[in-house]
Amino acid sequence: MNVITRFGVSIDERLLKKFDDLIEEKGYVNRSEAIRDLIRYMLDTDEISDPDAEAVGTLSLVYKHDSHEIADKLNEIEHDYFNNIVSATHVHLDHDNCLEVLILRGKARDVKAIADRLRAVKNIQKGYLTLTSTLEENEFADIRN
Repeated sequence: MNVITRFGVSIDERLLKKFDDLIEEKGYVNRSEAIRDLIRYMLDTDEISDPDAEAVGTLSLVYKHDSHEIADKLNEIEHDYFNNIVSATHVHLDHDNCLEVLILRGKARDVKAIADRLRAVKNIQKGYLTLTSTLEENEFADIRN
């Protein structure tokens, strides 16, 4: 069982007002939960800064489908890293544009390198990687009150 510790925080009134507005907008029920999420986020960010940390990530790629070479190149790279790619989804955004979303898993350095290689494919218009530590690695992932 987790023990809850209460502590005080000194904060500028204007900053607190902006924080309160933000947590209301985001739907937090109280400041404590918002602060716990911020702490978890900082711990997670610090953890995945270690290149050897186990990480999972989502990579979103947007590109125009009119170039067959781009799909072939993405497919080729994805096959090179089949051990790290958990899932890949292809979505037709409109007549001309496609979205490829990949879930990647492995050492943080490897996940970042795979994402960099895919983003570097000619004619990729946008490529965004979101990384987090794995639940096994993050001892604070399950602490929610």
